[in-house]
Amino acid sequence: MRALLEASFRAAVAAADPLQILGAHLPAPPRGRTFVAAAGKAAASMAQAVESRFAAPLEGIAITRYGHGLPTQRIRVVEAGHPVPDEAGEAAAGEILQRGSRFCRAAARACCRCRRRGCRWRS
Repeated sequence: MRALLEASFRAAVAAADPLQILGAHLPAPPRGRTFVAAAGKAAASMAQAVESRFAAPLEGIAITRYGHGLPTQRIRVVEAGHPVPDEAGEAAAGEILQRGSRFCRAAARACCRCRRRGCRWRS
């Protein structure tokens, strides 16, 4: 009985593993650079999943709970307080806002140039 329960538990955990399930739900990597912002206990594993799927230029920040960090190559993982935010989480959230807004402004400029040239973007 114990073996059955342990096998069931391992199967349930594997079914929720972002490395196993997230890839099928990600869109095709866009042209150009991509900025990833993730937050929550699974943020680091989601960042790993995105990195394994996107070969294009990629950067970002994943904020996760202390003890849930994982190694990544292009997305910086920050461990912070949860459920009560701390200084590390506040600083990382500010960085997401700052860097994310730069990406949005650059995308808006590219979109304006693209519209002037007559090309169309698909979402």
